[in-house]
Amino acid sequence: MPEGQPLVVPNDGLTTRQRRNRPLVMVHTGDGKGKSTAAFGLALRGWNQGWDIGIFQFVKSAKWRLGEQTAFEMLPPGKGSVEWHKMGSGWSWSRKAGSEEDHAADAAEGWAEIKRRIAAEQHDLYLLDEFTYPINWGWVDIDDVVETLANRPGNQHVVITGRRADPKLVELADLVTEMTKVKHPMDAGQKGQKGIEW
Repeated sequence: MPEGQPLVVPNDGLTTRQRRNRPLVMVHTGDGKGKSTAAFGLALRGWNQGWDIGIFQFVKSAKWRLGEQTAFEMLPPGKGSVEWHKMGSGWSWSRKAGSEEDHAADAAEGWAEIKRRIAAEQHDLYLLDEFTYPINWGWVDIDDVVETLANRPGNQHVVITGRRADPKLVELADLVTEMTKVKHPMDAGQKGQKGIEW
């Protein structure tokens, strides 16, 4: 894409403006760090454009307050709006209290709420943080996700984060970025730290 120009212009009958303004499904996946961070940056851009943002975190515990959540809550009124929901079971590698059935039910309930909001065209951007995990664990049906996102009404954008994105999700998406880990402080025994991981 030299100078921001697409390499191919499809013969789809759409104007450049119509094509530019199509709603997107975006996936940030891979074993590298930065998937959620990039999605929150996208949400900040959307807020600046006056968008209504819905953030849904699927495996972050409600007890953890991420720096991004605090920052979004401090944004001045007058631009977009941000709603933040946590329905998870703790960090993905160390699930917190509750049975697997409880966590599965929470994830299914969270997805059902997102489906209701998509049908009602409630948000301009949905950020489904670490949503690949409940899909991979079988808590949320991938075929239902693909059908819902493929047939969503209006001009609703969706960004999904998490490792090992299902191939059906990758096929559906308009934009897929794979974060590849080259090196990480945890490889040398260093735990996460404030301002970097949260």
